Amino acid sequence: MITDKLKELAQLKAQAAKLEASLEAARPAALAALPAEYGFDSLSAFIKALKQAATAKPAAKRGPKAKAAKPAKRKRAKVTDEIRAAVKAALEQGKKAKAIAKEVGISPASVNVLKKALGLTKPRGVAPAAPEVSPEPPVQG
Repeated sequence: MITDKLKELAQLKAQAAKLEASLEAARPAALAALPAEYGFDSLSAFIKALKQAATAKPAAKRGPKAKAAKPAKRKRAKVTDEIRAAVKAALEQGKKAKAIAKEVGISPASVNVLKKALGLTKPRGVAPAAPEVSPEPPVQG
């Protein structure tokens, strides 16, 4: 079985080699006929046309291309002294940052930044200090 397949493969390879040889023989004649086939009277005119076609820019499409609308840039809030005072007063009343932000017209993150700047936040990850315990004096005896 394998030997039959090997023989078939060898025959196919031989056929492929014959086809390649016939293509190599026919190619020069086919290439020489191209200028006349495309209506050129000489090879140099055909080559010149090929070079122009290869370097030519594609024709522009009709009408301007619609550009995607860019989202509007968000305007940064101007934090004035009045806003700072209003935020401080609201924080002292115990209001939450989200409610203050709606009331004053700034973002909750801006309220938290102001809260930190006013010193009204507790530092993160700091444990309360343990009371100092003095060691017992050694017993003399």
